[in-house]
Amino acid sequence: MILDLADDAVLHELWTVQRLAYAVEAEIIGFDGIPPLHETQQELRQCGETFLGLYDEEGLVGAVSYQLDGSTVDICRLVVHPRAHRRGIASKLLDALPEGPQIVSTGTKNEPALRLYRKRGFVETGQTLIAPGVTITHLGKP
Repeated sequence: MILDLADDAVLHELWTVQRLAYAVEAEIIGFDGIPPLHETQQELRQCGETFLGLYDEEGLVGAVSYQLDGSTVDICRLVVHPRAHRRGIASKLLDALPEGPQIVSTGTKNEPALRLYRKRGFVETGQTLIAPGVTITHLGKP
């Protein structure tokens, strides 16, 4: 389902899940400078990405955002509420993305994310140093 960030309740719920999810990643990679972790709700609302979300009985459980670059789907964010880890939420969200080649980046030390993407056919295309001792890995899938 497409998330309407003009709706204040939806925006707040997404912002909350995003902060919780990126706090987990920050702990995994040992770096808390992940930009969405410090984003305001207004910055999130104005990011220009399309968001798809999944809900369960307790509320928003995960979301993925993307931008289209021609036919390439640039996956900008993939967040899952920590209470819902290991339930296949991330895979369901990735399955909901538009067809076409896909690209994504994640912390090089974020093994759970890298395993997920590799399992889905993504291959590493490079790395970028973003802070001393911290790199992100870029992946792509045809």
